Amino acid sequence: MAKRGGFPGGMGGFGGMNMNQLMKQAKKMQEDMEKTQEELQEKTFSATAGGNAISVTVTGAKQIKEIKIQKDVVDPDDVEMLQDLILTCINEALRKVDDAQSASFGKYNIPGFM
Repeated sequence: MAKRGGFPGGMGGFGGMNMNQLMKQAKKMQEDMEKTQEELQEKTFSATAGGNAISVTVTGAKQIKEIKIQKDVVDPDDVEMLQDLILTCINEALRKVDDAQSASFGKYNIPGFM
């Protein structure tokens, strides 16, 4: 008489993989992802705006490390332009971090993750 319910093929129903193997692989993937995250947070990402008038450097943890402003860009009569350049530059640097995260974690191909 055929068995009803349970996993197809018994407990080895995960493509012939037993639960111990599955848990080992999950643990290794978690360790690899943590290592990737640590490596990414140690990297720096830079962006410029206004023809290199403004430059910003951020970490992979999205912390601003440095903002450089060329003196000739500072115009007391046009503060809005300077503010726009700074915002543009910071947002570009943060976008680079996001792109690097997507590229780094995309290899794990986990549904619903990122």
